[in-house]
This record gives sequence, structure tokens and C-alpha cells, in this order.
Amino acid sequence: MMQQYLKIKAEHPHELVFYRMGDFYELFYDDAKQASKLLDVTLTARGKSGGEPIPMAGIPFHAADGYLAKLVRKGVSVAICEQIGDPATSKGPVERKVVRIVTPGTVSDESLLDESRDNLLVALHVIEDTFGLATMDIGSGRFQVLEVQGLDAALGELQRLSPAELLVSEELSSSEILENRRGLRRRAPWEFELETAQRLLTQQFGTQDLAGFGCDHMTTALAAAGCLLSYAQETQRTALPHINAIRGENRDEAVAMDAATRRNLELDINLTGGEENTLFDVLNTTATAMGGRLLRRWLNRPLRDLSTLKARQSAIAQLQENYQFEPIHQSLKRIGDLERILGRLALRSARPRDLSRLYSSLSTYPELQGQLKTLSSPHLAELAGNIGTFPELEDLLRRAITENPPVVIRDGGVIAEGYDQELDELRNLSSNAGQFLIDLESREKERTGISTLKVGYNRVHGYYIEISRAMSDKAPVEYIRRQTLKNAERFITPELKVFEDKALSAKSRALSREKALYDEIIERLNEDLLPLQNAAAAVSELDVLTTLTERADSLNFSCPTLTQEPGICYRAGRHPVVEKVSNHPFVPNDLEFSEQRKMLIVTGPNMGGKSTYMRQTALITLLAHIGSYIPAEAGTVGMVDRIFTRIGSSDDLAGGRSTFMVEMTETANILNNATDRSLVLMDEIGRGTSTFDGLSLAWACATQLVEKVRPFTLFATHYFELTELPKTHPSAVNIHLDATEHNDNIVFLHNIQEGPASKSFGLQVAKLAGISAEVVALAQQQLDILEGEKRALLEQVPAATADHATSPTADVTSSTDKVSAPDNAPLRHPDPVSDPFQGDMFGASAPHPAIEALDEIDPDDLSPRQALEQLYALKKLIK
Repeated sequence: MMQQYLKIKAEHPHELVFYRMGDFYELFYDDAKQASKLLDVTLTARGKSGGEPIPMAGIPFHAADGYLAKLVRKGVSVAICEQIGDPATSKGPVERKVVRIVTPGTVSDESLLDESRDNLLVALHVIEDTFGLATMDIGSGRFQVLEVQGLDAALGELQRLSPAELLVSEELSSSEILENRRGLRRRAPWEFELETAQRLLTQQFGTQDLAGFGCDHMTTALAAAGCLLSYAQETQRTALPHINAIRGENRDEAVAMDAATRRNLELDINLTGGEENTLFDVLNTTATAMGGRLLRRWLNRPLRDLSTLKARQSAIAQLQENYQFEPIHQSLKRIGDLERILGRLALRSARPRDLSRLYSSLSTYPELQGQLKTLSSPHLAELAGNIGTFPELEDLLRRAITENPPVVIRDGGVIAEGYDQELDELRNLSSNAGQFLIDLESREKERTGISTLKVGYNRVHGYYIEISRAMSDKAPVEYIRRQTLKNAERFITPELKVFEDKALSAKSRALSREKALYDEIIERLNEDLLPLQNAAAAVSELDVLTTLTERADSLNFSCPTLTQEPGICYRAGRHPVVEKVSNHPFVPNDLEFSEQRKMLIVTGPNMGGKSTYMRQTALITLLAHIGSYIPAEAGTVGMVDRIFTRIGSSDDLAGGRSTFMVEMTETANILNNATDRSLVLMDEIGRGTSTFDGLSLAWACATQLVEKVRPFTLFATHYFELTELPKTHPSAVNIHLDATEHNDNIVFLHNIQEGPASKSFGLQVAKLAGISAEVVALAQQQLDILEGEKRALLEQVPAATADHATSPTADVTSSTDKVSAPDNAPLRHPDPVSDPFQGDMFGASAPHPAIEALDEIDPDDLSPRQALEQLYALKKLIK
């Protein structure tokens, strides 16, 4: 037996082998040691190998699903090795083989999956700067390919897909892709060969080539798809009929978002890794699990196709009339997770309750059809056509499957009574055996006159008629002696022998017959697999549309006007998540972007609502790009190509990147990849370094965006120097979040006003945060000193230093005291020379301003009066 095990284990060195022995799955050697730690099961030892006991651990086979779920969540793969031989006829160890391999990306069992999330298997292949991605959801049969250019784009797509398992070549060395990546599997480079991939794919789809799928030009992605398909076939050990097509995704069809943007906008995962208080959490009232997964996909891949989006809007408008979405939503609640049920049907792993839920779903289709007939939306009519009805399959399942079947087929009781005559007879024979024996005993006592006669059974001799030794000579001649005991004789009759042959095998024959009938039903259902899949996809979309309709009605969303013309405008817009969780009424605000109004410079106090305003703009834009209504009184949204965010501060300690380095990396990505059709949110650029460096970088980034790139940009800042930008760039506009002071306390008004803010209210916010009054008072004293010195310096620096003062870095301004520049002057910002009161973190790392000023003086060019003025100026600088 161990020789058999070691041979199988050698074929599966990277998986834990669950080796079936009777009612247990056993693990040996290192597998047993690993499993005992991961599953908290007892580690034992049996026999000896090389003089040492063999480590061993086991789990009951009927409880395997729970243990498999634990291993899958930990990213561990398991090879399921079953007994396929008959123990009764096997001369040596019962023949065993691996029937399937359970991996995180290929599981299809209901108990091993999160119903609210796609469980994706992804393969990645790289040729130069082209990244090819292939994605498979083995539970539903979706198979897609995509190509992107550059590492950042690939990382953004991996963030969107969040694969349960990622296949890469052993030659790939990109640390950004490989480090801390769950479910990473290294594959041999030859598995990514294009010719092999094309052969596997055309065999799977029964076609001559892949031109009909519109992705034959994506050679890098197709190479990844070949590896993916090969891996799926290797793990499932069966045909994959539900994977019947491959679809090419065009990245230009969707609004691109990088990993930082998805994280900052908290679309379906919040910043702590949960789902609470995300956009998905607010929107998801779907009736079916597959509808919830589709909504999540829509949010993570908003579209730019106007015709698709307007069709969705039209459907929502129709469903909203007279609250027609409500009865449809109630009907959808009776539909099961058809995507995954059909996937298990195709893999021949469907359980009885899957068929029960399938029947319930199919019986709901006619009701849905009736509800959709009253609606005139072309898109809803198309969905109704795809849903269709399946009266033949519905009748089959109604007749064949009991109303509340057991969990598994092996225990019987799945096939309904009356469906199959042979099965009914076997069941009757098995269940009526007791009554037959009672009747036989009574009849034989009366016929023979032997009062001590009784009918019995034991496992060794089977059924028998027992007569006491004293009465045994009265046994009829047709009684055949079977066993002699001390005080009794046991006999068999031809009638009892016939019954014994039937009764002893009836139960096992009934279970065998039931399993055969069940397999026949599975095969029959698979004949209509493709239309059933199309119906499930249509039901999913109908579920999402009714959900968006209900949310629009409940949350007071309105239908935006969609256009190809550039621009984003909305009136009284709101942040849907903040509005939901806030205990106070949300203050709505307007926004206007156009070709003449490209950059909005947002100033105002901390906690004034700048980040909320920026994020709500992104979420409103995103919702419009999935065809949803938006949280605003009205809005017009032009199609954008990308959404970028640079919001919040975080470091990457594992990657060796400081907070400021992360900020600059994300900023560089925006400057290098944004276009004039992008939406960009920039929040507090330059905070992670000294004031002068930070202000200079913020000014330079804002200038680059407004002059060169020209995306629609919300640029929030506390550097009031940037509010000078609109004077030299007409497409930049100042706006601010309003606040006021009352009794020395700040009151946030949260409403957007045109123009720059008057001050930052930093000390007031510090007071709100709990900074002691003593510390706040000390800060106020220091602020008064700095502002007074600055005013004095500006008044007293003489014109004789004009050559220095006109440099782009010499105009003295600060975040507490803004100085206006001439309309045609370049934006100026402070530096250590012209602002000696700006603290230096590292001490005297810069020359004293007096030294710098003295270095600029040429004594030969000064008159006596100018020399005296310079001397006074130097004295002021020293003070």
C-alpha cells in the first residue's frame, strides 16, 4: 500500500495528497506533519520506513469539505486520491488514483467558495513590455484575455482581478508581481508557448482558429490562456464543457484605474481590508449571489461605451415606472446561484441540492417572462429572450428529484418515488423486508404447528428458520438444514432463499440504481448547458439593474446625461457612503468641469470636506460609467478614459519606500499616464518633505497638469501660494470649502465656494483633536511672531536687492499669509534665502541669508548711499 502511495505522491510533489483508506483520508510523511499544523489534527505514526515510524494524520472523508476549505483559504492545494477498485475482488491493495486536484483558483464546491466574490484563476505572460493576462472562473465558465502595456497597468489589472491563484513562468523575475502574492504558482516556460496554446484552445472550443472570438491578435495573452487551460484540465481530471468560448477584453473599452485609485476610492474593499462602508456595500441589495458578483465586476470595470450605458439607463427608467422593479426583485429571490450550479453540472460534481435549486430557478422563469413582457425597454426585452423558459427540464427535475433531497447522493433518497419502476421495486423490497419475515413466521407456525418456530438473520448465515431441538423432527421435508446449535436447528427454504438473495442486495442495488439515474439526469441537463448559461447571465444582469433601480429610488439618485463631449458637471452632488454612515445631514455641493475649467484648486481647513468632495466626484463619475443613476440632483458626464487618485498617506515598509516615496511614485504615474480625458484627484502633494521642497513640487505638478497634460483635476492643497495659479492659467479656478469661527471654535460649513480660502484654521482643528489649550496658545504665540517678522521683512528688504528678489523662488509667501503677484508674473514660492524664518529640519544646512545677500553685492557698483542702505539691510537680515 505504501508503495502505491509513494508512486502517487511522486506525481504530486507540490500538493497534499488525501489518500483514501476506508472512511478516512490519510496523509503520510511531510504531508502529515504539514496537515497536522494547518488543520490542527493529531499526528501519529505507524509501521516503519528506514527504521523510523511513518508520520501519519487522517480526517474523516465525510467531513473533508471543512478541512479542504481551511486549506484553500491558506493557499494550499490538495490532490484527492480515491479508491477506484473493488475491495472484494482486489488481491492486493485496492486500486487508487487522483480524481481531482483542489487548488485555490479551481475550486467549484459550494462549501469552499465565497458566494459574494469571483474566484479567479489568472495566468500572466510577459514579452518585453507587453503583459498578457488570461482569466478563468471555473465555477461559471467565464474565460477572458487582456493585454496591457507596462508594469503599472499590469499591476492595476491584477488589483482589479484579485486572483485566488496566479500562474507565472519560472523565468519571471518581477518583484512587484511576485512579492506577497497569494496563490502564486510557478509553471514551466514551455507551458506558455503560443503554438501549444492555440492547439489546446481550438481543441477546447472545437474550432479551426480563434478569429471568431476576436482575440487572435492577442498573442501574449493567448500564450497565458494556453497555460491556464492546461492547468484547469490537469486539476479537474475531467472535460470542461462549460468553458465554451474565450473573450478578448479591450482596455480602451473601460475606464482604467490603477491599484492606488481602487484602494483610495474604496470601491469594494475599505482601507482596512473589509467590505463595510464601501460603495459596493451601499449598492449591493441584489437578490442573487451571482448578481452581487456581477455588480462588483461592474464597479471595478466601468465602461466607456455610450450605447451600452444608455441601454442600462433606459432599463432602469423603465423599471422605476410604477415601481415595477419590486415584483421582479421578489421573483429573483427564488433563483439560486445558477452560474456555479451549472459549473458543477459541467464538472459532474453537482450535488442533489444543486438540482433542487435549479428546479426552483427554472420554475421561476415563466413568472419573470410575464413581468418583463409589460416593459418596452429593448435591453430588458433582450434579457427576457436570453432567459427563456425550459419546460422540459423543469418537468424532468420536478418528477425526478425529491422536494428536499439529502446533501449527497451516496446515502440515497434523492430520486423521487414514481420516477423509475425498478428503483421503486428495490426500495420496496428493502423497506418491506421486516414485514415479509413477520408474515412468513406467522404463516409457517400455522402450517407446521410448531409453536417454537421463528425466523431470524445473522451476518454469517443470512436468513434462517429456527426450530428448537425438541421440535426439529417435525420440520417439513422441504426445510433444508443450514446450521445445528446446542438447543436448536436452523433451516432454509427455497422461498426464503429467493427472498434472501433479493433482500440482501436490494439496498446496495437501489443505491447503485439511484446513482445511475442521477448521472443520467446530469448528462441530460448538460445537453442544454449553453442556453442555461446564457439564461443565468441574463438573470444576473437583470438582478443588477433592478438593484440599481431600487437604490436610485431609495437613495434619491438621478439619471445623468452621458455624452462624448469632455466635461463633468453635477448639481447638489453627494458622497453615497459618507451620506449613509453620517449621523448628520449631508451638505451637497456642485461641480463644473469644462474645457475652460480644467483644474479646480481646492483650499480650506482640515476636516472641511475637501477629500469627501474629491472622492464623491470620482464616485459620481464612476457610477455614470456603469450606467447607474448618480447621487446628485442632476448631472452631465462626458466619457473619461482613466481615473487617478493621489489621496492619503501611507508607507510601504516591506518595499523599502517611505510615505513621501509612495506619494511621489503615485504622482509620477499620474503625470506620465493621464490624458486630457482623464479625471485626476490630487490631495496635499508635497506634505512628506520640507515646506520649500513640498511647495515647489506641488507648484511644478500643478503647472504640468494645467499646462501640458490638461486632465480634469481636483487639486487640494494647504499651500496658498498655489491659489496664484489661475492668474497665469485661465483654465485653473480657485474653490474652497467654507468654515467660520464662533466663540474661538471652528464651525465647518462643508459647502463649496468660488475663490481661495482665507486661512487654514490649523490651530482650531488641533484644538478639536484634543491638543491641550496650553499647547494651542503656545502655537498661536509662535504663529504671531512668524507672521509679524514676515511682514516686517517684506516691508524692509530694499530695492537694491531686486536682482535677487525677482528670481522665481524669491517672492515670500506662506500658507498663513498670501501675497498677490502681478497677473503676468510666474508663480513664486519661498526659499530659505528669502524667508529666513522658515525652519530648517537639519540645522544650518543652508548659508545664512546675510551671507547670500553679501555675496550678491558688487561694492564697485554701489554709490555711498546705496552702500549705506545695503548695510542697514544686512543688519536686518542678521536680526
